[in-house]
Amino acid sequence: MPVRPSIAVVAGAALTTCLAVLAAQVSAPALRAAMERQAASAIARAGGAPIRAEFTGLAGLSSRNPVLSGGEQLDDATRERVARAVARVPGVGGVRWADGSIRATGGTLPLAPLHCQEDVNALLGARTIRFKEGSSAIDRGSRTLLDEVAAALRPCVGSVIAVTGHTDARGSEAANRVLSRQRADAVRAALIERGIPAEGLRARGLGSAQPVEGLLPEDPANRRIEFSVVATMPLKPSPVDTPSAR
Repeated sequence: MPVRPSIAVVAGAALTTCLAVLAAQVSAPALRAAMERQAASAIARAGGAPIRAEFTGLAGLSSRNPVLSGGEQLDDATRERVARAVARVPGVGGVRWADGSIRATGGTLPLAPLHCQEDVNALLGARTIRFKEGSSAIDRGSRTLLDEVAAALRPCVGSVIAVTGHTDARGSEAANRVLSRQRADAVRAALIERGIPAEGLRARGLGSAQPVEGLLPEDPANRRIEFSVVATMPLKPSPVDTPSAR
């Protein structure tokens, strides 16, 4: 008898909850060792014997989001099959390759490497984050745009995201560099307020060194903020990755 979608959804949610509770009750080293063994078996079954799965996150702590390495000579189809096999190991959050070439989460399609940046570029294609004249104070009218930028970046939480400020060529270049960095810092702070982790955001100011192609250096349209997703590594909070209460 076919299973109704609603029953499948409820069963899936119940299974996820059980896994989270189980993970919280098992010590991180023990859970890590168990997941490493299961991942190694999954890799072997998928035909990727040279590949290793490292369940280590930031600062060397145990993580449910493994990094795959080795097997560089294998074809893309095999590497993707291995990533999907490891993603299906119970308790695994997200899987990525050390070189960032293929990602898989829960056996779904790999994430596009720059999808967050593309979404942000689309938002900024018609609108600009504006500041008060000669200041790093963000204009009130740009708050909604910042909300949308934060929402576009949220799926890539765990990535390194560069926030770069630019100015036009009017005035002192030294002052322009300072102002562009202050504006990048202001946008970084605004994104942190909107839930983007501080450790993944890098701010810098280039002054008027990189005008928009086709514009004169003095054109006010050169005053802008740009975003670059330096490394795409989406993470999901888990009992292992999240410190327990003390």
